[in-house]
Amino acid sequence: MKFLDQAKVYIRSGDGGAGSVSFRREKFIEFGGPDGGDGGRGGDVWVEAVAGLNTLIDYRYQQHFKAKTGMHGMGRNRNGGKGSDVTLKVPAGTQVFAEDNETLICDLTTVGERHRIAAGGNGGFGNAYFKSSVNQAPRRANPGLEGEELTIWLRLKLIADAGLVGLPNAGKSTFLATVTRARPKIADYPFTTLHPGLGVATIDETEFVIADIPGLIEGAHEGVGIGDRFLGHVERTSVLLHLVSATEEDVAQAYRTVRRELEAYEHGLAEKPEIVALSKVDTLTEEDRAEKLEALREACGRRPLELSAVSREGMTEALRALRDAIGRLNPSEPPHEDPRIAAAKETEGGR
Repeated sequence: MKFLDQAKVYIRSGDGGAGSVSFRREKFIEFGGPDGGDGGRGGDVWVEAVAGLNTLIDYRYQQHFKAKTGMHGMGRNRNGGKGSDVTLKVPAGTQVFAEDNETLICDLTTVGERHRIAAGGNGGFGNAYFKSSVNQAPRRANPGLEGEELTIWLRLKLIADAGLVGLPNAGKSTFLATVTRARPKIADYPFTTLHPGLGVATIDETEFVIADIPGLIEGAHEGVGIGDRFLGHVERTSVLLHLVSATEEDVAQAYRTVRRELEAYEHGLAEKPEIVALSKVDTLTEEDRAEKLEALREACGRRPLELSAVSREGMTEALRALRDAIGRLNPSEPPHEDPRIAAAKETEGGR
């Protein structure tokens, strides 16, 4: 399944049904009076977060959604029925924005959450409504009100407990594939990862969700490379694991480059708890390892972890550090009890 995290959609709620002009006609009843019923209300447009989805790809092929018009009123005081609603089904973590793509309408963070985006028009009154002591036989009825027509943007931000950030080829996808059952594309060239990925990691009988995003390069906030558009997928995480490749000539500069991009992106990413790790340490000699660890320690202000997917060195320690950070921030919601785990497992390993 292809990944799509933003879609433009056109919606329209249903018009209200028209009221009826009718008079009672029965044998032996000379003055039956008005009996026109009211029109029904138009259908609403809803958006609902459902389980089993992690992409907005469905909205690439259908962008127009219209609810049904309410039924018109009829004689014998029969009111029209309500028009059928339309529900847009989206993954948990989807935000709905107005046409300007900046004004937030709603944010659906949990499965089952619903929000009405456009209300259907009210039905018109039939002529029975207008009967009065001074107007015994009204010959007027109201048309139904028109529905609302909107252009909205759907923007998906994956919900995960921990996020992986770093330059291209920092080892993010390799880390995800090593500690989870996810199978992202891995190759020895930059920007192997083109779309965000999710995986469920387990450590000491505790499960939590890890999100991997394409690598950042200098100027990403200005659109260089893939840009920073995928950083939204780690906005909801509790902690960031910042991977710096040991193959970088200047690991301190590599660390600072990513930090500058996080700060330029804003939205609170630069303030999130961060765990720094030097990856691919199996490629270094002991002397080079000590030198690069010290340079990275000076850049980030603390001793970084040492990771190697080949030898599995430091993997357990990294998972425990992530678990502890998540637990400190969400003490009342242990990750293994989170319903997001089940949703991530359903989509783990492919789209």
